[in-house]
Amino acid sequence: MDAKQLHILQHSLGLDPYGRGTMYRNHFVTGEGSMDHADCMALVEAGYMGVRKNHPLAGGDDGFWVTEAGKRAAVANSPAPPKLTRSQQTYQDWLSYDSSMSFIEYAKWKSRQRKEGRIYG
Repeated sequence: MDAKQLHILQHSLGLDPYGRGTMYRNHFVTGEGSMDHADCMALVEAGYMGVRKNHPLAGGDDGFWVTEAGKRAAVANSPAPPKLTRSQQTYQDWLSYDSSMSFIEYAKWKSRQRKEGRIYG
C-alpha cells in the first residue's frame, strides 16, 4: 500500500495521519475517472475496501467502505506521531481538557501541579 492509499483508508475512517482517533465513519465516495478511483479499486483488490458501484446515495458514483482487514492495515501502516516538546504537549492537553481556563491559566496551573509533585512530565 502506498502513501495515497493509506491516506484514503485514514480519511475513510476519520483517523489522523498517524492512525489515531475514533473510527467514527466508514465511507469514501469517488467516481470512475477521478483522481482517487484507481487507488480505491486497488484497495478493493487487496481486500482493504469493499465497493458498491453506482451507489444512489453517492449520486451515481461508487461508494467504498473499509473492511476489517483495511482497518487493521490503516493503523499498522500509519507512521508514529512526532515527539512533542513539553510546551506542545501542554497545548494538546489543554485542547483536551474540559474547563473554562484560558491556555495561559491552564499552563500556569499545570506548572504548579508539576512543582507540587501532583503530576509528572
